[in-house]
Amino acid sequence: MTKLYYQGHASLRLTTNDGRVIYVDPYAGDGYDLPADLILVTHDHSDHNQIKLVTQKPGCTVITNKESLAGGTHNSFTVGDLKITSVTAKNLMHSPKKCVGYIIVIDGVKVYAAGDTSKTTQMQTFAAERIDYALFPCDGIFNMSLNEATECATLIGAKHNIPIHMKPGSLFDPDRAAKWMAPNKLIIKPGEEIELTHDPAN
Repeated sequence: MTKLYYQGHASLRLTTNDGRVIYVDPYAGDGYDLPADLILVTHDHSDHNQIKLVTQKPGCTVITNKESLAGGTHNSFTVGDLKITSVTAKNLMHSPKKCVGYIIVIDGVKVYAAGDTSKTTQMQTFAAERIDYALFPCDGIFNMSLNEATECATLIGAKHNIPIHMKPGSLFDPDRAAKWMAPNKLIIKPGEEIELTHDPAN
């Protein structure tokens, strides 16, 4: 089964049906025991790019914001049957020339890992992507406020919306997660793993 393990802050681990392992923005929590087939990094800040935490399998692919923005455009990648599309991410502290988010297709499931961002114009196109799981940073300091994150979640229309990156220096903020009024909200606490599902009819 396809799984998402939330490590805390903006760090997560995805596992495919056949056991391949993808890490996104390694930094926080535990759950780095499975060797990686693919590592994705949204930007260079130290709370998103601790690749050294991850044991890499031979032939592991590492995609960072540098590869994602090579040539001055947002690039897409195919790793086996995994599809990764880099998308715009930006806020007061992050230039769109140095920061990305990712739409990841894994076993037919679409996951949007927003990276560090506020609302972007490109999000207006994401409803057509029919995203299954969207993860939004909502600390309200560097990234979206809870209200802005709700606006983005409503705009994108993912089947499940997950709050992350809620409090600098903390893996998780249960009070802030509870206050988020996004539609289809799904709260995952650090150390929890969920099975990802995709209904092709929806």
